[in-house]
Amino acid sequence: MVTKTYEEINTRIKNGEAVVVTAEEILGIIDEIGIEEATRKVDVVTTATFGPMCSSGAFLNFGHSSPPIRMEHVMLNQVEAYAGLAAVDAYIGATQESVDRGYEYGGAHVICDLIDGKQVHLKARAKGTDCYPRKEIDTYITKDDINEAYIYNPRNCYQNYNAAINTSGKRLYTYMGVLSANQGNVTYSTSGELSPLLNDPLYRTIGIGTRIFLGGAIGYVSWMGTQFKSGAPRGENDVPLTPAGTLALSGDLKAMSTKYIKPAVFEHYGTSMFVGVGIPIPVLDEDIMRHLSIRNSDITTNVIDYSDPNHGSIKTVTYAELRSGTVDIDGKKIKTSSLSSLKKAREIAAELKSWILKGEFMIQEPVHQFEEGNTLKGLKDVKKEVK
Repeated sequence: MVTKTYEEINTRIKNGEAVVVTAEEILGIIDEIGIEEATRKVDVVTTATFGPMCSSGAFLNFGHSSPPIRMEHVMLNQVEAYAGLAAVDAYIGATQESVDRGYEYGGAHVICDLIDGKQVHLKARAKGTDCYPRKEIDTYITKDDINEAYIYNPRNCYQNYNAAINTSGKRLYTYMGVLSANQGNVTYSTSGELSPLLNDPLYRTIGIGTRIFLGGAIGYVSWMGTQFKSGAPRGENDVPLTPAGTLALSGDLKAMSTKYIKPAVFEHYGTSMFVGVGIPIPVLDEDIMRHLSIRNSDITTNVIDYSDPNHGSIKTVTYAELRSGTVDIDGKKIKTSSLSSLKKAREIAAELKSWILKGEFMIQEPVHQFEEGNTLKGLKDVKKEVK
């Protein structure tokens, strides 16, 4: 069996000898020379995705004013940031809506304005203390005026998320986009065979500490993402049959580009943020190459009825069907559309590939692997007795 180590692969990268291809390019190589020879030949395969990832945001440290203030309520361009941290730290969530423009402008817009170097209006207030006597501040900031500014996204890169449909007679406005009445359309959000966690379904190379491409800069996997479900049922080639793993990601906001991270507005629903993520998969052995051979026709997902309060599944389809533009449900051809951008995901995979080939990006072995068999818990309705 062909095996390689991280050290061997990184040495080849440093020496300019590494063979690096994207997750789409590897499929043709496998077809031509097979799993074993592809494992010998290729050192790294780059994966990528670019789609709306609501569970995203940024930590900001504004620095101290004179006299100093312990900020208790922070507004950035009229978007509230959470200030229950230290004196001048705050976290702004991508989906937080502005008080003056509603969901048309939110936390994602503030984050991207900062990335673009624009001025952002900061207003903060506090009760005042002996050590932090100031009670108000009203000023403008840019990313160059503040100290640390880093993206921290609690849940990104969902592994095999559901597709969405609406069987009711009323149009629905959701985080999966507008769902037309009477099964008028199906929406989904994935880069499919290019997607990171579908190419490493058992998390062998993706774990805490993995170095990644995040929003146009180098980032890292910080932890398992929220709602991480490694114990989801799996099908052929270990691909999960339902939503499974997620990733918590972090990176330097100041180094990012809005070419790869953008605000999103979902009509009558809210604000979100498109996040570009690229993850390299080191080819350590043939089992990893076998997972990298996954194709859209091999990946299935469930079409969920969003008009059903319990979000019941009405059909299982392949990503190849979704990508074709229509799916057949009960003899009816229904149009499909993707919320994520395959074009942009391809750009990210190619960009990450170029970083590695130039020796600018080394492959980082995870410092801790994710646990297998993890399941999800949910809230229970508990009715309190009324006396």
